[in-house]
Amino acid sequence: LTCLGKVIGGGMPVGCFGGKRDILTHIAPTGPVYQAGTLSGNPVAMAAGLAALTQIEQDDLYDSIFDNTKALVEGMQALADKHGIPFTTNVAGSMFGLFFTDVKKVTNYQQAINCDTERFKTFYHGMLNEGVYLAPASYEAGFVSKLHDKDIIEKTLQAADKVFATL
Repeated sequence: LTCLGKVIGGGMPVGCFGGKRDILTHIAPTGPVYQAGTLSGNPVAMAAGLAALTQIEQDDLYDSIFDNTKALVEGMQALADKHGIPFTTNVAGSMFGLFFTDVKKVTNYQQAINCDTERFKTFYHGMLNEGVYLAPASYEAGFVSKLHDKDIIEKTLQAADKVFATL
């Protein structure tokens, strides 16, 4: 069986499951296993899910998101370096982490807990004041989506430049 949630509803409260016919035919109405839920078949969630899947099917979607994520983290690193701030980033696809540390790549728990969390808090609040909303804790990942286009990445980097200058 495959179970999916969150993305399948485009952010709406919905999930789905699927599997081989010989298993799924056991579910009502063709089989004896009853399945129901408060949000089952919710038309708004289904419409959001269909819209999300339509976007996900675009050929260049992930390449574009990954390119923008790379531009964001490389830009952040360059700005931190410009301001002489010990800083590193981690990236995996559209997910990224920001760490205030001398370590070149944070790869384990010990390295993560030794990062400068107070400096991250100052950076976070500075970015918030500039209108950029990051994950509020240094241990949380950030995510780039389709809506984070080159203009938003550039505005984020301009804000980061201002904030790094104050650290």
